[in-house]
Amino acid sequence: MRISAIRAQPLRVWLPLAASLLVIGCATSLGGPRGERQRPSSPIAAASTAPTSAPDDVGGGAAPGAAASLRPATPAPPTATSSPVLPAPQPEPFALDLYREGDFVGQYTFEWCVGASVQMTLNMLRPEDDRTRATQERLWARARALSDSPFGGANPVGWVPLLNELDIGEWRLLSVPTLDEAVHEAARAIRATDRPVSLVMWRGRHAWVMSGFTSLGDPAATEDFEVTGVYVLDPLFPHGSSTWGPSPKPNSLLTPAQLGEQFVARTSGRIDLGVPPGYLLILPVG
Repeated sequence: MRISAIRAQPLRVWLPLAASLLVIGCATSLGGPRGERQRPSSPIAAASTAPTSAPDDVGGGAAPGAAASLRPATPAPPTATSSPVLPAPQPEPFALDLYREGDFVGQYTFEWCVGASVQMTLNMLRPEDDRTRATQERLWARARALSDSPFGGANPVGWVPLLNELDIGEWRLLSVPTLDEAVHEAARAIRATDRPVSLVMWRGRHAWVMSGFTSLGDPAATEDFEVTGVYVLDPLFPHGSSTWGPSPKPNSLLTPAQLGEQFVARTSGRIDLGVPPGYLLILPVG
C-alpha cells in the first residue's frame, strides 16, 4: 500500500494599511489517511515589505531662487518568498513472520505448555523440526526443575534459564505496564534478533509464542511505529479454555485488541518472579 499526502499550500491575504503592507502567511494542517495521527505542518514565516520612503523635502517647496533638492526614493526590498512546507512522510506497512509450516506442535498434556512453547521456539530457529513427545517432556521437566516451584509446575523462573541453556542466544523476562508497550517491545525484539518472543498468558497461567507482527513503520528504522497485528502460536490448540476463550489456529494474525483478550497482566501471584506486576514477555536479547 502506498500512502500519499496532500501538499499544504500557503494562503496569503494582503490588507492595505496607510502606506504599508502586511503579509500574513498561513499554513493549513493536513491529516494523513484515515486512522493516522494528525501531523500539523510547520508554520510559515510571515513575509513583509517596507513602505517606500518619501522625498526629503519636508515643509514644502525650496526657497525662492534656489533649485529644489530631491532625494531619490528608496526602493522597497523584495518580498520574501515562503517555501512550501511538506508534511512528514507517513510510515509504510511492514511485516515479519518467522513461522514455517511444521513449526507448530501442540502440548501433549494440559501441563506441558512451557515445554511445547520452547519446542516451537527451537523449531523456528533450527533447520529441522522436532515435534516428538519425548523432546517436549524433556524440555518441560527441565523447566520445572529450574523453576523450583512448590506447586510442581514450570514457570518463567525456570523457563528463561532453560532457553539460555539451549544455545539459541540470550533471553530475559520483562514486565511492562500496558498491552501497547508489550506488543511494541515484542515487535522490536523480533525485528532486532530474528527470534520469536514467548508470551506469559492468562495472568501468568499459560504460554504462547509470538512468531511475528505487522506494523506501520519498521521497528528497525523508527521508534514511531504502530503494531497492527501479531502472529501467535497457542500450544493448547484446538482445545482452548472455557474461561479465556478458544485457541487461535497456528500462526493466526491477531489484532493487539484480540491478543489482549487472553494476554492479560499478571497483577499478583504466589511465586516471586523477580519482576513487578504487568504484561510478562520472555524476550530474545540482541
